[in-house]
Amino acid sequence: MSDTSEPRADETTTGRHALGPHVVGQRVVVRHLLPDGRATDVLGTCTSWDAGSMTVDREGHGPVVIALADVVTGKPVPPRASVRARVSAQEVEEHVSALWDSITTEPLGRWLLRASPPHGGRLRRRGNSALAMAEPGIGWADAAFGVRRFYEALDQTPIVQVQRGSDVERTLAPLGFRPMGDGDAHAQLASVARALRSARAAAPDVAATYDERPGSVVVSLEGGAATGRGVLSGDWLLVESLAVDPAHRRRGLATAVLAEVLDWGASSGATTALLHVETDNEAAIALYERHGFVTHHTNRYLVA
Repeated sequence: MSDTSEPRADETTTGRHALGPHVVGQRVVVRHLLPDGRATDVLGTCTSWDAGSMTVDREGHGPVVIALADVVTGKPVPPRASVRARVSAQEVEEHVSALWDSITTEPLGRWLLRASPPHGGRLRRRGNSALAMAEPGIGWADAAFGVRRFYEALDQTPIVQVQRGSDVERTLAPLGFRPMGDGDAHAQLASVARALRSARAAAPDVAATYDERPGSVVVSLEGGAATGRGVLSGDWLLVESLAVDPAHRRRGLATAVLAEVLDWGASSGATTALLHVETDNEAAIALYERHGFVTHHTNRYLVA
């Protein structure tokens, strides 16, 4: 936001603000006087504060130094929502298709039908369900019929992936789709750079081996005691299958694997990390949140 100047006579008395050295590092909005007596607003991050002035780094417009004697009003404001937070659940989940080398997709109105071969010895719900994060656009009964027809033709159980608690879930209930009873999972996002810094600072120094293929990597520590996989989808890094042998837990190996996968992703140009973690896996949730991952939405699988 750039400066906007307005001659507002009712807001030219200085000193009425909630600012101070404590706002350094915070996002603030400041109304201050210009040399000609007009008042202007500045929005940005306070980067310094001294006895006579403060500096605000304006979003996209560089820093400005404001004399404290000229401050009319000011206060901290919430951080700007990240680009990641503004992406829809549908867009986030569409990246997941990159996890499988072979996946069949077919549009069903605004929904996406997906079928993929077994991964890790089993069919994965994310790759063998209809992605349904919004109204289908073709009529609910037609959409429900289309899901059934597609998966029954593959001799698979019809499954729909929805956002938990959404209108889609509620509308599909009378059409015969019910929660599977397990597998609810948070989709968590993080800045690759931020998560990498945090994980690197906490991870033990353990040698890693890489099984790298075009667009993906499997990281292994101590002969397979801890493993994890990273897959690229554009500038997104999908983190999955992070596991530690029970005999080697509580040594920080999960953090070390996460750091290695993030490092590989960063070196490959990834800026956003995405992972799914089941809602009852409290230890994993705590690990990921400790390193900057935030829940974007929660997935639920409905079965016909």
